[in-house]
Amino acid sequence: MAVHNHSGHDHSIHEESALSRDLDLKVKRRLLVSIALTSVIFLAELIGGWYTNSLALMSDAAHVFMDVFALSLSFFAIYIAEMPPTEKRTYGLHRVEVFVSFINSFVLLLITAFIFYKGAVRYFSPEPVESVGVLLVAAIGLVVNLMVARWLHHYAVSDLNVKSAFIHVVGDAAASVGVIISAVIIYYTGWFQADPLISMLICVIIVFGAVKIIRESSHILLEGVPREIDLNRIKAVILAPVGVSSVHSLHVWSICHNVFALSAHVDIIPTQRWRMGEIFSEINDVLAHDYHIFYTTLQAECSGCNPNDTFGRIAHKERGHGHLH
Repeated sequence: MAVHNHSGHDHSIHEESALSRDLDLKVKRRLLVSIALTSVIFLAELIGGWYTNSLALMSDAAHVFMDVFALSLSFFAIYIAEMPPTEKRTYGLHRVEVFVSFINSFVLLLITAFIFYKGAVRYFSPEPVESVGVLLVAAIGLVVNLMVARWLHHYAVSDLNVKSAFIHVVGDAAASVGVIISAVIIYYTGWFQADPLISMLICVIIVFGAVKIIRESSHILLEGVPREIDLNRIKAVILAPVGVSSVHSLHVWSICHNVFALSAHVDIIPTQRWRMGEIFSEINDVLAHDYHIFYTTLQAECSGCNPNDTFGRIAHKERGHGHLH
């Protein structure tokens, strides 16, 4: 028998859904304003970089373009995640936001590699740069990026999708600081190599943030155990109720960045099977309250399972065979 934890926590799930809708509305508004402000900065830095012959400013403009792209995809992903489940996609499209986070960061790495290459070429073949114009445009860009980062910071803590966009914006703010530094150096010393050098340093900063997002999003896409979850503690929770003798085929994964699911086979001693519903309710309550796992499937009766196989190694079998574990 398999028991699901969807109905036992309907009230909590409805409350969470209402809070989630309110949060999404606020995030949408902030993302829209951020997209508009960042688009203006992109055009200003693109034109300013061409006019002043600054590779650092042009590189920053390319990064800002990726900011606009990232923010737009994050905004779009919220709408996609709200779409209801279908017969083809029973979980809905919640993982779109995770996939978008992965794509954002991966593309950013490619752009960064190109910028680094151009910076290396320019360093050994320096060209004159109009430092005053660079300083002015970069300073405006820095102010706007800090405003956008402040707008998104609160939501970036708990939302991987917004976090990826936030990383873009913070990286661009750091890039603006670097451009300002290069402009000051060039103005006072005439050392034009400062422009491509700062451009390459900006690339290094960007890579750290992008790689972190790629690791987090790929972990979810590969059905990894949520980093917030200690599997040994989860196992202890399942084994805690009186009557439970063992647990196996235990799996915990993320549907998206903050929605966790669990499935397990729970062995109950014969004399306690009459209170199976009570045991499962006790387990579900603790999982939901302490570990934010609201979607569980607990199976009490299993034939052909290995009770010593905690994780239930999945075997690839042809159609027609009975059990997959």
